[in-house]
Amino acid sequence: MSFAVRFFAFITAIFMLFTNVISGFTANKTPEDLTQVKNVIFMIGDGMGFNSIEKTRLENEVEEFAMDSFELRGENRTWSSNSLITDSAAGGTALACGVRTSNGCIGVYPFDTKPTYSYPMSLTDLAYDMGKATGVITTDSTSGATPAAFSAHTAARGNEEDITTQQMNSPFDLIWGKGTSSFSEEVVTDNGFIPVYNKWDMGLLLPGTRSFAQFSGDCWSQNPPEGMPTIAEMTAKAISLLAFDTDGFFLMVEAAHIDKHSHSNDGESMKDSVLAFDDAVEVALDFARLDGNTLVIVTADHETGGIALINGSYRYTNTGHTATNVPLFVYGCDNFIEDGQVINNKEVAIRTAACMGSEEAFPIQVVIDYSQEDESGG
Repeated sequence: MSFAVRFFAFITAIFMLFTNVISGFTANKTPEDLTQVKNVIFMIGDGMGFNSIEKTRLENEVEEFAMDSFELRGENRTWSSNSLITDSAAGGTALACGVRTSNGCIGVYPFDTKPTYSYPMSLTDLAYDMGKATGVITTDSTSGATPAAFSAHTAARGNEEDITTQQMNSPFDLIWGKGTSSFSEEVVTDNGFIPVYNKWDMGLLLPGTRSFAQFSGDCWSQNPPEGMPTIAEMTAKAISLLAFDTDGFFLMVEAAHIDKHSHSNDGESMKDSVLAFDDAVEVALDFARLDGNTLVIVTADHETGGIALINGSYRYTNTGHTATNVPLFVYGCDNFIEDGQVINNKEVAIRTAACMGSEEAFPIQVVIDYSQEDESGG
């Protein structure tokens, strides 16, 4: 990488950080009397910055994305409790639980700020407590940081066995993604889940069933391997299953590979991931427009790759995460944000909980009742 490109990236980062700090003093209040909704579809393009979209638009000659049709288009300010640059674990936790935590942590408070016998409730937990159907979809492993933030609580994202055990014993209606090493068909079956391994298994699922998918191939592309569903197909099927719940549903959908391909500066695959994600956004919007009682949120946990417009083309300037603000697009609640507003990442969860009609303001502390453990201390 040339000195000029590195210098431009440095100046851009400093400018964005300064802008973030200045704009941060005006956007922290939770609005009163948010529009109440029955359903929530919470969509996360992992690593997706504004320029991830613009690079795809320019180079693939996209006339209009589904993401372009949102009337409310703001920004999500990302950082963790211990760094200006968040990872997916802390970024996902902010979006899921309404708290900033330390990088690497999943669905827990920052180190040393709360007792170890408590954790912050996630939006998925809240939805379940409200009697809603609940689902988590990802193109990553089901134990990946973002799906884990919406379905588990553990001190480290590397606690794959703990995350998967919590998911397999969870009350949620569906958890779908790529396979993970700690998955047990016996455990999920005993807990009432139907194991799913390909799109044909997925297609046979009926409303009222619970399912745990361990897809054996990649699902991030618009054209995945034979037998694997696209993220749009996963989203459509999940909505068709969850929408039968008369109390409504909460569905988190993550496109993980915008981030993964940006880490390796693989622009072609990154653009494919953005296009596949936008197809899923279109599915969600089509349902929300027909339903009239559904909130759709599209955002990201952080930006990856430092994509910048340099000499008329969008280029990667690094292989890591950045502190750049990311998109926040909202449909179904006209007072969720003001158009163009910048809010903190944790505020997205707080406002979503309010839209869901939570009687208690987010974040909600859950105290673990050890008296419920069995005599063996399990």
